[in-house]
Amino acid sequence: MTATTLRTGHIGLNVTDLDRSLAFYRDVLGFTVLGEGKEDDRRYAFLGDGEKLLVTLWQQAGEPFDGGRAGLHHLAFEAESIDRVREYETALKEYGVAFAYDGVVAHREGSASGGIFFHDPDGTRLEISVPTGAEEAPAPVESAPTCGFF
Repeated sequence: MTATTLRTGHIGLNVTDLDRSLAFYRDVLGFTVLGEGKEDDRRYAFLGDGEKLLVTLWQQAGEPFDGGRAGLHHLAFEAESIDRVREYETALKEYGVAFAYDGVVAHREGSASGGIFFHDPDGTRLEISVPTGAEEAPAPVESAPTCGFF
């Protein structure tokens, strides 16, 4: 068995406030709530595309995301087109989200792939990108992949 046979099934994120995170992932990013639950004072929600589970939010974190600790670096979502990435960018700006870079950026100099880089309500680093369509976008970092250090 090789590692190439594995794919990401779903991602589980610890959050500090489930209601706030649900509003973001559901209302801004467009995820469908597939189910919710509660165990004692801890709550969780399963989010997906209407059929498949993609993200689970677990309300059990006492502090926001810390990019300086080992673990998750960022979570990347792939959109179907660069126009769709720009639609997400507009919705995120209207919601008041902080971006790592201004607008759509390339993954590296001369790359056709690229997207937007931002943070969720708990500071988790997120990316929405496409494999092609960002040919004209600038690369904000010359010496490393754009998604590497932000």
